[in-house]
Amino acid sequence: MKIQTALAALVLGGLLASPVAFADNSQQSKMTACNKQAGDKKGDDRKAFMKSCLSASAPVAASAPMTQQQKMTACNAQAADKKGDDRKAFMKSCLSNKG
Repeated sequence: MKIQTALAALVLGGLLASPVAFADNSQQSKMTACNKQAGDKKGDDRKAFMKSCLSASAPVAASAPMTQQQKMTACNAQAADKKGDDRKAFMKSCLSNKG
């Protein structure tokens, strides 16, 4: 009887631990994708971009297109150093990208 209880506890523990492993993997893939998108940003620009990218509700995935709100957040972070017409042109281009 003790062996069955120990085996059941082991199986149950494995099942309970599985979602945690998937959550970590999802966060890890999100971090990898955000790092690629951050490119050569440095300092506060990079911090701001990474914060907005990692806090996006949906995981970043190549197969799932970004929502308009996610695009706006990402484009705003990338356009932080731009002003006036340069910023306007960049935002128009960035927001119109399919991705």
